[in-house]
Amino acid sequence: MQMEALMKKQRDFFDSGKTLDISFRIRALEKLEQAVHVYEERLYGALRKDLGKSKAEAYMCEVGLTLSELRYMKKHVRSFSKNHWARTPLSQFHAKSFTVQEPYGVVLIMSPWNYPVLLTLEPLVGAIAAGNCCVVKPSAYAPAVSRVLAQMLTETFEERYVAVVEGGRQENQDLLEQRFDYIFFTGGVKVGKLVMEKASAHLTPVTLELGGKSPCIIDRTADIRIAARRLVFGKYLNCGQTCVAPDYVLVEQCVQKELLACIQKEIIKQYGERPFENPSYGKMINRKHFDRVMKLIDKKKLVYGGACHADTLQIEPTVLKDVIEEDAVMQEEIFGPLLPVLSVSSMDEAYEFVKKRPRPLALYLFTTDKKTEERFLKGVSFGGGCVNDTIIHLATSEMGFGGVGNSGMGSYHGKKSFETFSHEKSMVKKYNWLDLPMRYQPYNEMKEKLVRMFLR
Repeated sequence: MQMEALMKKQRDFFDSGKTLDISFRIRALEKLEQAVHVYEERLYGALRKDLGKSKAEAYMCEVGLTLSELRYMKKHVRSFSKNHWARTPLSQFHAKSFTVQEPYGVVLIMSPWNYPVLLTLEPLVGAIAAGNCCVVKPSAYAPAVSRVLAQMLTETFEERYVAVVEGGRQENQDLLEQRFDYIFFTGGVKVGKLVMEKASAHLTPVTLELGGKSPCIIDRTADIRIAARRLVFGKYLNCGQTCVAPDYVLVEQCVQKELLACIQKEIIKQYGERPFENPSYGKMINRKHFDRVMKLIDKKKLVYGGACHADTLQIEPTVLKDVIEEDAVMQEEIFGPLLPVLSVSSMDEAYEFVKKRPRPLALYLFTTDKKTEERFLKGVSFGGGCVNDTIIHLATSEMGFGGVGNSGMGSYHGKKSFETFSHEKSMVKKYNWLDLPMRYQPYNEMKEKLVRMFLR
């Protein structure tokens, strides 16, 4: 009954038309930006408690990106909201064609635990900018962040406009029984399928930001030293608990030895010889995930790392070599600081390996060969990625971010966020001073000739 009452409050407020005012939306974005600044230190503390994130990493990957998206959306929301003119076919003379952006209404945003600030607030920015009322459901796996976000958003907005629902599976189930106008979900494939199933009962459109095993492909022409540095950054950021982290490496056999040596050097350089003593090195989110990742380590294939501190839920940056497709570590998304390296004889073998697997959320290619680059970018389906880097493709408001196939559907960031939370109406405004008779019955040969002429 509590959920139904909340939904009615939000529907009544949306129906009042207040969120249609662009100035109202901009003020809401300004209030959210101010709230992030006010709660900034508390957000850092919560991220440290839940995930062991340092302040520098928390700003770079969560708070800073959120503020950047807020500034971008404030700057562009008026232009995004305007009617956009389209060319009118001659057969519709005299008329004007244009599109109108309208908010969906009451939307649900379900966020994950791995980047709990960014992946809650960034979709919320798009939903607010597009003129929706929002129910936000943070992950129960990041309880400290969930509490801070709930307090921040409750103090910033009225419940009838932006509401936060905390809790676990039961609250998720209760929310998914409601009729929302749009659902935005970030998380795993299993729950994503459930969200889609529940949404289908009301024909509710969804965006699903999921995951998958994102490959990193390194050929003989790559700058191996730079590849190792950027690979280590992308893989071990947030202890590997990143949906677009390089999940495994396919490297040409002739440069594998060099790559493994450079990876080891970079791990030591970036995290130190004793990463557990590094105050900026984080931890696994909970014991369940800690145990799961530890079971994926095959000690016979261990090149570096592999140690753990169970009491602090920390696992060393770990590298495995001579991994094969049948190994346990290749059967699921790792979501931890464990890097399997598979050797291939050629880029043809790497290409076929990736092609036969489910479409990943990201793909990273290290090469200086233009033909290899073109082949992978045009021939392999994946959500997005980088050439000669990792992860950074999502850190912009100028391009959309999203998956394809098993890795998700829909995209967001910047204008794409506005479009995701908006319905675009196609409109024709017809003038009355001329009314061509060719479309009206009774039809005759002359009318048919005119229709054929106009519809060439």
